[in-house]
Amino acid sequence: QLQLVESGGGLVQPGGSLRLSCAASGFTLDHYAMGWFRQAPGKEREGVSCVSSSDGDTYYADSVKGRFTISRDNAKNTVYLQMNSLKPEDTAVYYCAAANLGAVFAMCRMTIVDYWGQGTQVTVSS
Repeated sequence: QLQLVESGGGLVQPGGSLRLSCAASGFTLDHYAMGWFRQAPGKEREGVSCVSSSDGDTYYADSVKGRFTISRDNAKNTVYLQMNSLKPEDTAVYYCAAANLGAVFAMCRMTIVDYWGQGTQVTVSS
């Protein structure tokens, strides 16, 4: 059974940091572009950051550039999202995603996804 399982969400104060992890089971991530999406209450799901399967190409939404970093460890079949300088507007459910395509821009901006994780809540509040 193909699964993506996120972890690492929680409650953090503004300015704080969190690291999200996404572990895959039932398939290997090597040939998939991977990404993180988020959905806040009353808003559409949006692509936060995506990384290609092979050449390290990345995409970041303008709202998170310079604060978030996506990385992948194919040996561990895991993708990470390091989130620094968190703001209240970063509050959302964060979803891990996998896509069998090469264009990370398309994956993140057009939400082209083959597999979704179940999501993990991130709340930024004092």
